[in-house]
This record gives sequence, C-alpha cells and structure tokens, in this order.
Amino acid sequence: MDTFIPAEYEVVRNSELCIACRVCERQCSNGVHAYDKDLGKMTADSTKCVNCHRCVCLCPTHALKIVKSDDTYKLNANWSNQTMNEIYRQANSGGVLLSSMGNPNDYPIYFNNILVNASQVTNPPIDPLREPMETTVYLGKKDVEIKRDIQGRLIDNLPPQLKLTTPIMFSAMSYGSISYNAHESLARAAEELGIFYNTGEGGLHKDFYKYGKNTIVQVASGRFGVHEEYLQAAAAIEIKMGQGAKPGIGGHLPGSKISEDVSRTRMIPQGVDAISPAPHHDIYSIEDLRQLIYSIKEATAYKKPVIVKVAAVHNVAAIASGIARSGADIIAIDGFRGGTGAAPTRIRDNVGIPIELALAQVDERLRQEGIRDSVSVVVAGSIHSSADVVKAIALGADACYIGTAALLALGCHLCRSCHTGKCNWGIATQRPDLVKRLNPDIGYKRLVNLVTAWSHEIQEMMGGMGINSIEALKGNRLMLRGVGLNETELKILGIHHAGESM
Repeated sequence: MDTFIPAEYEVVRNSELCIACRVCERQCSNGVHAYDKDLGKMTADSTKCVNCHRCVCLCPTHALKIVKSDDTYKLNANWSNQTMNEIYRQANSGGVLLSSMGNPNDYPIYFNNILVNASQVTNPPIDPLREPMETTVYLGKKDVEIKRDIQGRLIDNLPPQLKLTTPIMFSAMSYGSISYNAHESLARAAEELGIFYNTGEGGLHKDFYKYGKNTIVQVASGRFGVHEEYLQAAAAIEIKMGQGAKPGIGGHLPGSKISEDVSRTRMIPQGVDAISPAPHHDIYSIEDLRQLIYSIKEATAYKKPVIVKVAAVHNVAAIASGIARSGADIIAIDGFRGGTGAAPTRIRDNVGIPIELALAQVDERLRQEGIRDSVSVVVAGSIHSSADVVKAIALGADACYIGTAALLALGCHLCRSCHTGKCNWGIATQRPDLVKRLNPDIGYKRLVNLVTAWSHEIQEMMGGMGINSIEALKGNRLMLRGVGLNETELKILGIHHAGESM
C-alpha cells in the first residue's frame, strides 16, 4: 500500500448500535473490518474501503455508514487530490492506471438537456392503457423491394431480423468480466422479456447455449471463445471494432479473473491477463471488414444478422456509412460514457465523444446518403432511464443497449473496482464465495422488472406525444427540444431550442 495516499472514504461506526456480530467482517472482500479481541469491539481500516456499501446494507443494526473523507491536501486549484493520488500510484507501481465502469467526470449529459414535446388539442395524446401501443422493433436490413403474391399478400423477403418486444437489449459484458450468475441472470431475463443479451468478447459458456435464441455473440480482435458452434448457437453475431470506454485500444481482462471455467470458455490460459489487440489483424479497411462480415454470413448460412460495434468518435458518421455499405445488418455505437470491467484510466476519461452527438450525426449521414434502411442503429453508453431510450430513438436509434443500468438492477453500487475481481455483490468477480452472493433466481426477476417498468414508461411518453409506435418515433426530432444548449450543439443534434418557433 502506498502510504502517501490517504483514505478516500471513512467508515463511521455507531458504537451504541454495533453488537459486534461480525457480519461486516464476513461480507467485506477487501478486509476493511476486523474484530479486536483485546478491545472487544469491531475496528475498520478505511484505507481499504472502496465504498461498495455491502456492509452498510447488511448491518442488522444499521450501525455503519461510509462517508467521503474530509482529509485533504493543501488546497490547490491546479493540482487536485485525485491528480496527486494518481501520480503517487504510478510512482509506486510504474504501471498504467486501470479503472472500471464508465467515465465519472463532469462532462455534459446531453440527454439531460433535451426535453420531449407533448401533444395537446390539435394532435390528441394516446392512452396506452386503452389503446394499442406498438413497441416491437425489428433490427436488420429493410432496403428490399416490396413484393406480393398473386393474391396480393406481402411476401416476406426481408433479410434476417432480430425481433425485440421493446427497444432495449443488454449490452456486451463478457464471462470473466462478470460472473456466471450475472450472465445467467441476463440470459434468463432476455428470454423472458423477448429481447437479447450480448456475450461480450468472452465466449459463451456451455450452460447458456440453451438461451441461443436470445443471445448475441461477439467476435472481437482476440477471437476469444470463437468457433463454429459458438456462431451457430446465437441469434446474431457482433463484430466488436471498438467500445466507448476505450476507443482505439483492445480489451483487457486481468488474470486474477480468469478462473478455470473462464479459461475453458475463452480458450485461453488460466490466470494470465487476456489482452486483445487494438485492431483486428485481418481488418485494416472497410473492404477487409466486408470480407469478415461475409465470412461470418457464409459460416451461418446467411440466417443471422451481423452487427458491427464501434466507439463514438469524431468521424463516426463517415465510419457508419462505410459499415452500412460493407454488408452489416446493424451498427452498434458506444458512447464515451460506456462502462467497462477494466480500462486505462486516461483512455476511459479522455477519449471518445457523447453518444447523443454521435447518434444524431450517424442518422443524418445515413439519411442524406439514402441508405438509412440498409442498416439498423443501436446505441449505448450510459442510458440512464426510459426517457433516454425515447430521446435516443427520436434522435435516430432503432434500439438501445443497457449495461450499467442492468448491473445496478442486479445490485451493483458503482464502487468502480470491477478490475480487482473482489466485487462484494457477486457481479464483477470469479471468486466462488462472492459469486454465490448473486442469486440468479432473484437477479433475472429484477432485470425483468426493470425492463418492464421502462417499457411501460416508454409507452406513456409515446402516448403523451400522440405517437403509437416506435417506428413513428424513430428519427422524429420534431418531438425534441433543447434547453441550455448552444447553437452548435443544437445544430449537431438537429433539434430546436425550447420555445423556438418552427
């Protein structure tokens, strides 16, 4: 431990309430709490606390709370406590700083500066409790010619589609970065909801092949766990070119999280860091990407949509245009707030652009080029609520991936220490004693509850707009208004300021 760095959090124990039951000691994987036999009471080493709140939640007498330490260095507007601590850590280790979850810095969240318009007298609202409201979404190419049989009935000549009952999916989280029980919860919830979950770049555990109809498998630069049976088991295949938390670099799973089971699923050595390359070593152009897309389609008999996932960067609109022309069925765009199990801190906090701006530009570019129907667009990167989903669809998305929100539903407290493998909530860990803390029978029901609640809210918001289908909402920026945004931001988003006449 680096003694130059003071504790970030302080464990406060109410001695009158504490009964020394030692629950906190048993529940903390970081060794914060201990029983002092000589003193006959519990003690705490606050320097080890990551503020996961496990002890606070499970203390039977509510004797604990975690507070931000008020210990501080001499005030300096140029050198913050965080900056100084990071330098101390690197001076101590000589290594790259690693962080978990999404970018925590105070950048604008554009969804919070966008309001949804509502219908009134001339365009009456729709009551979703009494009138039909269509939330079903089909993801895939729709640029085929409409054909009918001799009786005038439509002929289904669409390429393979993913059918979602609601425009929400669980984003890529690999087995290894999260636990077996977390993956089971996501898979079971996706099956019950009629949506999809994404395996991430960690392969697919044999136990979860039975959920294949609701599974998106990923082909990343490291090709971890990729083989023919893996591709055949899924409903769709996603080629991961990049992700929002670490654009321009590959993946990293610390060796401490690569257990025997994870090793077998990923087809890599046990206990060794899994670092996937930054580029796919067979893709250096759109033409190369096209070849991989069609190789996957050949391997799966053209029965499964192929998704290409990229990070939101400044030229993402041009990139998306190339992807659409390369044969991809779906483009997934991950904003700079996207979560991760482990990423270099400097990359996570300084690279990429907000998903709202990227989405608006991609949708506009594809429409201008007349190829919007050639590809579906799915977005991710800190989707906080059903309102964000509605706003994303109005900006041009077909559906949204949620990751961090899904983990919060499972019990995550955003302590941002996933990379250590010591998750006290049984989510971002492979330690058997911690994994069992997440009961998938409970976890999947909480995920079902979350998505069900969001779906009801989406219907209510659509009804308030006088819109009765997701398709009518998609790209309908006339239903959005900005607040507190400058002219450039409004122009990129393609929306008017609140109060501005058309």
